[in-house]
Amino acid sequence: MSDRSTISPDVIADHGLTLEEYQRILVIMGRPPNLTELGVFSVMWSEHCSYKSSRKWLKTLPTEAPHVIQGPGENAGVIDIGDGLACVFKIESHNHPSSIEPFQGAATGVGGIMRDIFTMGGRPVATMNALRFGDPDHPKSRHLVSGVVAGIASYGNCMGVPTVGGECEFDAAYNDNILVNAMTVGVAPADRIFYSAATGVGNPVVYVGSKTGRDGIHGATMASAEFDDDSEGKRPTVQVGDPFTEKLLLEACLELMATDIIVAIQDMGAAGLTSSSVEMSSKGRVGIDLDLDSVPVRECGMTAYEILLSESQERMLMVLKPGREDQARAIFEKWELDFAIIGTITDTGRMVARMGGETVADILIDPMMREAPEYDRPQAQTPGHSSVDPVDVIPPGTVEDALLTLVGSPNQASKRWIWEQYDHLVMGRTAVRPGGNAAVVSLPDSPRALAMTTDCTPRYCLADPVEGGKQAVAEAWRNLTAVGATPLAVTNNLNFGNPERPLIMGQFVGAVQGISAACRALDFPVVSGNVSFYNETSGAAILPTPVIGGVGVLEDGAHVVGRGTTGADRIIILIGKTVGHLGASRYLRDVLNCADGPPPPVDLVAERLHGNLIRNLIQEGTVTACHDLSDGGLALALSEMVLAGQAGIALDNVPDTPPLHAWLFGEDQGRYVVETTKMKQVLAAAQANGAPAMAIGQTVAEPALTLRKSYPISVSRLEDAYEGWLPAWINRKISTRR
Repeated sequence: MSDRSTISPDVIADHGLTLEEYQRILVIMGRPPNLTELGVFSVMWSEHCSYKSSRKWLKTLPTEAPHVIQGPGENAGVIDIGDGLACVFKIESHNHPSSIEPFQGAATGVGGIMRDIFTMGGRPVATMNALRFGDPDHPKSRHLVSGVVAGIASYGNCMGVPTVGGECEFDAAYNDNILVNAMTVGVAPADRIFYSAATGVGNPVVYVGSKTGRDGIHGATMASAEFDDDSEGKRPTVQVGDPFTEKLLLEACLELMATDIIVAIQDMGAAGLTSSSVEMSSKGRVGIDLDLDSVPVRECGMTAYEILLSESQERMLMVLKPGREDQARAIFEKWELDFAIIGTITDTGRMVARMGGETVADILIDPMMREAPEYDRPQAQTPGHSSVDPVDVIPPGTVEDALLTLVGSPNQASKRWIWEQYDHLVMGRTAVRPGGNAAVVSLPDSPRALAMTTDCTPRYCLADPVEGGKQAVAEAWRNLTAVGATPLAVTNNLNFGNPERPLIMGQFVGAVQGISAACRALDFPVVSGNVSFYNETSGAAILPTPVIGGVGVLEDGAHVVGRGTTGADRIIILIGKTVGHLGASRYLRDVLNCADGPPPPVDLVAERLHGNLIRNLIQEGTVTACHDLSDGGLALALSEMVLAGQAGIALDNVPDTPPLHAWLFGEDQGRYVVETTKMKQVLAAAQANGAPAMAIGQTVAEPALTLRKSYPISVSRLEDAYEGWLPAWINRKISTRR
């Protein structure tokens, strides 16, 4: 055993453990741990791995439905999508690593989430991302944007998996702690899902993939602490990815999965060999013996501590059926990957690691997992906000000026510069490209298609976490619905500051309550996810950012609709109630430079009613284009329809109330704009379903958007504002370097 005399209070603190948690370790062990054992406890009890501040609340989320095959607790969630197929999907964060080293942090985030999918037996068919950066004028922002986008592009493009969509926003709250959330969607035979619970005493434990190095050691611990002035020194904890090796690992694993050799399989993600071996053993209620001398390493002199805690990428741990090792070895050697038998499943209930003829770790697994800390942290409620009366909001200029300001603002401007760096067409199944309501990918050998989206409005969550949580789910529901898909399930990435601060914990609990209420009301269960706490620097927290990744199915992918206008002489219909809610809106923030008021309330009954109506209209072929309303309200939605379409739009039926600026820019929820040639049929269907609906204008041959009579905004002006901001901002970095 390693020397236990080195376990001082400073060493305990350096491992992210409190003295109280260390006392609990002493009780479990019945003796002081050595340094390697302390390392094992530190990563397994980190916030990142144990969810010790969030577990209590995550249990309240709805996770079951008839179509749910696997909910939270495995590498990814799995839902039945019919025709003998399953959809495997999950979203995860790589925030801290990306803030320190943007290229590798983002790249390995993509690699890690892809492994979660093919570990379950799914072939990845699409990836998405949800990105948050600091103020565009912050000195690090351009470097971070360029590095993150390049890292995502490099990994996804090399893997041959299309990156089909996502979101990207800027806010000063993310200046020193950006968010990089990566989502992967895969497809598998519904009867060939693979799980991680180890079974079979005497079964061999096999390591496959890349060799183990010193990169990523204590990455899970780093992700469980806030940043400070010394964060730049944490670069050694950022993993280094190799997408070409991962592509080989993907094909080798799927080839092995076509046999009956695998008993259990687990990705070596956060906490590496430690978490994979402990979690597999714990789920199967067995023990595991590891021979660390047999682990393939790429650096000389690696210690047991380093081997167990390394987060080197592109590695898997498997339990195989006995006597089948040579057959498995042949597959991995064919793909030029390491294959090593490094252990055995036992009946001791212990994780035992040996190296150099010595036992370097010996820990009872069940107590370590069962006695992991679970905190019910104090909460403080977010203060309420006075409502904003639209009549009291004085427009600073014309509605045309306001619209051009919004369209060309950092958060609403086109992100084409980003997604054009991604190969979003590889595999040849991308039916709706980035920039639409939701991405759509056709299924192999089937007329059906998968729709997917990522959504969150952090400023709503800051103003009212409960309503913000509801709205994130509702917007994902609307985006899927707007392309004609039936929403089936969500994955979530809950990004917050330090949970030890009552206000932050209150934000988290409120958001979870809102998410739970919306998912129940919409039959939209949570099947996987991730919590990322401690996203703050020197006490300054990010905006509460509970990202929702939604997945839905179109029974006939040919019936998908886009958001762009399809031709002249169509009728534009607004569906949903408009009161002109301006609180916490983009109009207030970006045009009037204030952040007053509460977010718009989310009527979940109306959301479901309106969504079902829209979906039926699309599936009947009654609607030729559709756009959900969110940031920027009606005016921004109409702009995007014109920019993406083949005709202009002229409004000719504007109500007297609310005021014009509130009607155009209010962010009332549960609304859609549709284009149709069958106005009477759409209005009749809306009336029959109790949904407010009104014809507000028509499409015109003139390439312009006319919000008021005789005041057209040309498409070229809209396009210059919409497409111009991001390239100009990025290019300023290039000219500065020169």
